[in-house]
Amino acid sequence: MQSASRDALAMSQERLIAAAEGLTADELGRLAEDLLGVAGILVHEIPLRRALSDPSRGGADRSRLAERIFASHVGAPALGVLTSMVTVRWSSPGDLVSAAEQLGVDAVLIGAEQTGVLPEVEDELFRFSRIAEGHPALAAALADETATSERRSALVDQLLEGKARPATVRLARLAVSGFGGRAFESSLERLIELAAARRDRSVVRVRAAAPMTEQQEQGLAAALAAAYGRQVSLQVEVDESLIGGAIVRIESDLYDGSVASRLADTRRRLTSL
Repeated sequence: MQSASRDALAMSQERLIAAAEGLTADELGRLAEDLLGVAGILVHEIPLRRALSDPSRGGADRSRLAERIFASHVGAPALGVLTSMVTVRWSSPGDLVSAAEQLGVDAVLIGAEQTGVLPEVEDELFRFSRIAEGHPALAAALADETATSERRSALVDQLLEGKARPATVRLARLAVSGFGGRAFESSLERLIELAAARRDRSVVRVRAAAPMTEQQEQGLAAALAAAYGRQVSLQVEVDESLIGGAIVRIESDLYDGSVASRLADTRRRLTSL
């Protein structure tokens, strides 16, 4: 996003926080569904999203248009957020769509936070990603863009209903439909990052040759928190092909301390002699 859209998104997120204050869990769920539903409409209705972000129209005019179109379809909290969104300037119509989707995710995460299950939602999304990664046929079915999003969402429901929290299921459905235009795996990865960010944490992805003890995880988390100046959320998966050690990725930084990597490096040096 360009600077105008970044500023507009920040203002819209503040409006969302104000709208969410005092809402029940069910009302927050409705708010999230409404905003994600609006985003879904704007994805397909190109003339509408252009009209709602058209800088040649006044903000009040765009707000009245949004109210006329959506008042009978969404609740009052979502309508208030939406009419506020369209009064500010966006760099492109596509940014307005992305923002509506982002705010829907924010509403889901706010609801999880207020009910005290946000850490569990983050963990469930991570475990879902590992399950999909470990079963190529399942991952292919979830990412299959030739299948309708409804069909893939139904598959998510079969896998997670009764086993994960409603917020997790809702976000997993969004991942298979392509959050922000991303593919399934990157959508899920981004949603995990947003859940962690909601807790003021950075996601640390660890591939270890063997399961880590609780003490090892705590030590690694403490070291990284001290180095990066913020709390971290560890997501650990076991990869026996590493032989020993681990690979750690946090944001754009990668630390490869695996035995497999050192052996490969040694082989390269020997063959260059």
